[in-house]
Amino acid sequence: MFTVLAAAGGCDEAEPSADAIPVPSGREVRLIEVVTNVPGPDGATARFRFLAPGLTEADIPASADDMQALCDTYALARIDGMVPEPQQIIISLAGEDVPFGEAAPDVVQFFEAFEVTDGTCILAAF
Repeated sequence: MFTVLAAAGGCDEAEPSADAIPVPSGREVRLIEVVTNVPGPDGATARFRFLAPGLTEADIPASADDMQALCDTYALARIDGMVPEPQQIIISLAGEDVPFGEAAPDVVQFFEAFEVTDGTCILAAF
């Protein structure tokens, strides 16, 4: 299930990425931050927040593939050694850098949740 929402909570760690992270759509995507100090419904959760300038609601189909790729190729490799070990990864894309937990109804943001099962990102109900 694909979700377009505003998140709520607090921040934690990770330096913003100066380098674009490759995604299937070819869109320019950069890491904003990783938030690990706000549990999700399944317990420990790692939220990987990405900036995708110019994101629009018309980008939903391509963004779903991009978020799966970001979980598989970027986030999954970075949760190893996190304590507690995340049971869920949430990937978000935002058209503008919005502080975590702040509402921004004028900014397009997409969120997708993934369960971590046997070292694989499995799309989860969100």
